[in-house]
Amino acid sequence: MSENLRIGLLGAAAIAPSALIEPARAVPRVSVAAVAARDRARGEAFARKHGVPVVHTGYDALLADPGVDAVYIPLPNGLHAEWTLKALAAGKHVLCEKPFTANRAEAERVADAADAAYARDGLVVMEAFHYRHHALAARMREIVASGELGTLRRVEAELSFPLPRFGDIRYDYGLAGGATMDAGCYAVHVARLLGGDPSVTSARMLTLRRDPRVDRAMSAEVAFPGGASGQVRASMWSRRLLAIRARAVGEDGELRVTNFVMPQLYHRLTVRPRTGGPVRRERLPGRPTSYAAQLAAFAAAALDGAQVLTSARDAVVTMGVLDDIYRAAGLPLRGAAED
Repeated sequence: MSENLRIGLLGAAAIAPSALIEPARAVPRVSVAAVAARDRARGEAFARKHGVPVVHTGYDALLADPGVDAVYIPLPNGLHAEWTLKALAAGKHVLCEKPFTANRAEAERVADAADAAYARDGLVVMEAFHYRHHALAARMREIVASGELGTLRRVEAELSFPLPRFGDIRYDYGLAGGATMDAGCYAVHVARLLGGDPSVTSARMLTLRRDPRVDRAMSAEVAFPGGASGQVRASMWSRRLLAIRARAVGEDGELRVTNFVMPQLYHRLTVRPRTGGPVRRERLPGRPTSYAAQLAAFAAAALDGAQVLTSARDAVVTMGVLDDIYRAAGLPLRGAAED
């Protein structure tokens, strides 16, 4: 492998410019070397617009390219496991969009392959929870871990946004769609960041009329190992049009965070003591952006052996919680897997 990380893009996805193309211009030792699209014309148009030097027709052709060291996978949820496994077999590092797979069983198979590929060839697999690499996420965790809030009693996290286009692939059951997958994975992940790995106690949902297997909104009650209760909420179409928030309540104080997902655009962090003392508000730097910080972390892991915060093994836990939410709500698992 070269001293720089040459990344290939599997699919000319709408998220790719903000998640990969733009950050790559600001992150040292990283370049976007190629893009693959099943529609050659679309791939060429994308390459011209964003300055990508090589276009491949089909994803397999990109994986066979010796000028590509790593791949970014922004494909529909249901394709993540398949192409992560193929990329590892081709000797590529992988940055895979969230949610990592369609269900926990798939995540375990990919994590096993990732462990073997790392031991054999030093290959890195990272789930693209970009928020986790921003300074705001580290500060949220630091405040809770410091004991400033006292014994944790309640953790809540929510990501709700409006997506009324019900033909969108994010509502496609066959592609592992649903609000819990696309929005709830963030809520679950940040709840884990603050409270540990929860068990699901109950869940309720709103589903699509045209496909009752697909949730457009979900609310789940959870319990954390230390005794705290919690709630994770997600919506792509409900009365709760827009909410991106996290809350941790302890015996001595409360942490509230607004917009943990895209903190470079705007965020608010507030710590309120229960004793009635002064309320503290903090602002974290907007630069590097969460996407740039994620790409820098991916490059450091692939080139220097740095720690991976959002590993395949970490993804197994998140996917297990998502599976349990679907079970508690009485919905089938994405990918139709119960093994």
